[in-house]
Amino acid sequence: MLKKETIVLIKTENLWKSYEMGAETVHALQGVNVMVEKGEYLAIMGPSGSGKSTLMNLIGCLDSPSKGIYELNGRRVSEMNDNELARIRNKEIGFVFQTFNLLPRASALHNVELPLIYNGADSSMRTEKARRALEMVDLGDRTNHRPNELSGGQRQRVAIARALVNNPSLILADEPTGNLDSKTGKEIMALFGRLHQAGNTIITVTHEHDVALYANRILHIRDGQIEKEEFVEH
Repeated sequence: MLKKETIVLIKTENLWKSYEMGAETVHALQGVNVMVEKGEYLAIMGPSGSGKSTLMNLIGCLDSPSKGIYELNGRRVSEMNDNELARIRNKEIGFVFQTFNLLPRASALHNVELPLIYNGADSSMRTEKARRALEMVDLGDRTNHRPNELSGGQRQRVAIARALVNNPSLILADEPTGNLDSKTGKEIMALFGRLHQAGNTIITVTHEHDVALYANRILHIRDGQIEKEEFVEH
């Protein structure tokens, strides 16, 4: 049987992020090397202040490194300007946040359509794609509901549908169960598992080990460096 060809989606080399804090320089990341294959499910774990959120912001093109190389889909993101980074964020990355980040007055359907609106997609295509994305997360019957008419788990599903709607290269989830009770959190993580099985590349950033264990590989970060790597058997 032929071995499946691996395609590198994310590659960082000697990635640093430093901040000036008064007279002091704080090194949030110190020479981090990461490689993520297309179709992989990776968790990034670490305590508060470890650098995991900084790494997530760099991978998500929300920030630029102080030095080092970051390549996404073969393109050198670390050398891009703000406009180029915004385009990459919109087309290549689907974000899922702990706080859902939904527009409170907009329907589930309109919230999911937002990335397509920014892309300039026409109205009928937007609606069709948004409906399909909501069906993928089992919310096909909630298209006209506003966030205040949905449970926390349903709001997170809307956020996941929004992350999926552009068919991104990467789904990046920041503490995706942080605002959910444990039962709902397990349902959301099971949904990520199904999305991974369907071929999506997922990176989840968490401080909870039981959430990280849904991934196939865990990177443990401490003091701005990768402390160890853990492989998870499912």
